[in-house]
Amino acid sequence: MTHAPPSSRPSGFARVVLGPMTRVLNPVIARVAGRRHVRFAAQIHHRGRRSGRPYITPASARRAGPYLIIPLTFGTGSDRCRNVLAAGGCTVRWNGATYATERPQVLDDEAAMAVGGAAFSRLERHVLLPLMGVSTFLLLRILTPIPGDARRPDHVRERDPAFGPATAWR
Repeated sequence: MTHAPPSSRPSGFARVVLGPMTRVLNPVIARVAGRRHVRFAAQIHHRGRRSGRPYITPASARRAGPYLIIPLTFGTGSDRCRNVLAAGGCTVRWNGATYATERPQVLDDEAAMAVGGAAFSRLERHVLLPLMGVSTFLLLRILTPIPGDARRPDHVRERDPAFGPATAWR
């Protein structure tokens, strides 16, 4: 695999348009990120590399076999990327399941698409990611889904023997 340059920076579009929007949208997206059927957004649980403070950051993510792939819209200099690399992994809540991850790697777009290109739609691969200037990705190896994590929507109880008797929709 080809490693991306360690100093990749956000594109002008990401700095000018997406940067200010994240201050407004991140709190909203963080509320739904990671839920089942919300595949466009995951919750990245990581700790500050200097402060040790826990953070939950919404991010785009895709699963490709034993890996999660996160486009680095704001480059490798973002605190999230630097914290995950320094810690050697993080916990990711994506599509209703929580995954412990390890061995983070920064990949260029060619290497990332070779590993998990099928996880991204053609529109994402050929239009959206290039439009946002995404050229680097964070590859995380999934250790295992965290035990006790029920793969069901956060807001619904299903009629399933594993969850007991059916309950009303909340």
